[in-house]
Amino acid sequence: MTDTRALLPVLVGGSVVLIVGFGIRAAMGVFQIPVAAEFGWPRAEFSLAIAIQNLVWGIAAPLFSAVAERWGDRRAIMGGAVAYGVGLVLSALATTPGAHQLLAILIGCGTAGMGFGVVLAVVGRAASEANRSMALGIATAAGSLGQVIGPPVAEALLAVMPWQSVFLIFAAAAVLSMLALPLLRAPERSGRLEPFEPMGTVLARAFRDPSFTLIFLGFFSCGYQLGFLTAHFPAFVTELCGPIDPAGMLAGVGVATTSALGAVAVAVIGLANIAGTLAAGRAGRRMSKRLLLAGIYTARTVVSAAFILAPITPASVLVFAAAMGALWLATVPLTSGLVAQLWGLRYMGTLYGVIFLSHQIGGFLGVWLGGRLYDATGGYTLVWWIGIGVGAFSALVHLPVRETPLAARAA
Repeated sequence: MTDTRALLPVLVGGSVVLIVGFGIRAAMGVFQIPVAAEFGWPRAEFSLAIAIQNLVWGIAAPLFSAVAERWGDRRAIMGGAVAYGVGLVLSALATTPGAHQLLAILIGCGTAGMGFGVVLAVVGRAASEANRSMALGIATAAGSLGQVIGPPVAEALLAVMPWQSVFLIFAAAAVLSMLALPLLRAPERSGRLEPFEPMGTVLARAFRDPSFTLIFLGFFSCGYQLGFLTAHFPAFVTELCGPIDPAGMLAGVGVATTSALGAVAVAVIGLANIAGTLAAGRAGRRMSKRLLLAGIYTARTVVSAAFILAPITPASVLVFAAAMGALWLATVPLTSGLVAQLWGLRYMGTLYGVIFLSHQIGGFLGVWLGGRLYDATGGYTLVWWIGIGVGAFSALVHLPVRETPLAARAA
C-alpha cells in the first residue's frame, strides 16, 4: 500500500508530461505536406528538421538525465518544456529550411527533457521491484496516449488555421504541462539503498559489459522504424493508399480523405500501443526481458514485410497500424527495466539515456533517409525494406544478452 500511495502521484504527473511531449512529437509528420507545399520545398528539407529533432533528442537525453540525477528531476523537465516551447514558437516564424533545421535543436532538447529518460527514472525509483516493470509499462503507455491525441488534433487544427498557429498552440501546451510537476516527488529510497559509487565508475563498468553494447545496438532499429513511420507514414498513406469509399464506414466516421486516414493511422498505432506496452510491462515481471525483446523485433519484421508486399488499401493501413501499434513502444519498459535490473537504479536515467542515443541515431536515419530516398527514387519502398532488415538484426542481437545483474556476476 505504501508503494502504491507513493507511486500513484508520480505516475499521474509523469503521464501528463509524457502525453503532451509525445503528442507534439507524434504530430510532426502531419506537417510534412503543409510546410513543403507552402514554401515549395523538397520533401527532404522538413524531413531533415524532424531528423535533427530525433538526433538531438538522443544526444540530449543522457545529459538531461544527468542533470536530473544531480540537480533534480523537476528542474530537468522544466528545462525541457521551456526549450520545447521556445523552439516551437520560433519555428512558427521560420521561413527557410535552414532555420527549421537549426531550431530543431531546441525542439529535440525539449523532447529529451520531457521524455522517457527523465520520467521513467522517476517512476522506477518510486516503484518497488515487484511493481517496477508494470509501472514503467503504464508510463510508457502514457506516451502512446499522446500519440493517439496529437496527430488527429494537429489534423483538425490544420483544417481551420495555418500550421504556424498550430505550432503556437503546441508550444503553449508544452509550457502548461509543467502544472503537473508538483506531483513528481519521487522517493529516493530505491536508488539510495544501493552502495554509493561515482557516476563515472558505474558508467565505465556498464560500458565494459558486452550486454550493454548488445542492448545499445538492438535499440537502433526501434528508433529507425518509429522515426520513419512517425514522420512519413501520414504522407505515405496520403500518396499510396487506394481511394476511400465515399459510402463506406471510414467516410461515415469523418475519414473521407487519405490525408485524414494517415493521421488516424498514427493515432491507431498509439491506441494499440497502450495495450501493447501494458502487456509488455506485465510480461516483463515474469518472463525473460531479452527474449520478449527478440520476439517483439521479430514480429515487427514480419508485420512490416507483410504490409509492404500486399496491396495498400484503407483496410490494410488500419490493420498494419493496429499490429505495429501493439509492438510500437513495447520495447521501452522492457529495455528500461533491463537497464535497472542489470546496472541498478541510482544512475538508471543516465544509463538508459545513453542506450536511448542508439534509438535516436536510428530515428534520425529513418526520418532523414525517408525524405532523401523519397526525393531520389520517388517513393518509400527502399527505406521501408532497410527498416525490415535492421528489425531482423535487433531480434538476433538481443539473444546473447545476459540478464544476471552485473554485481551478481562479479560476485
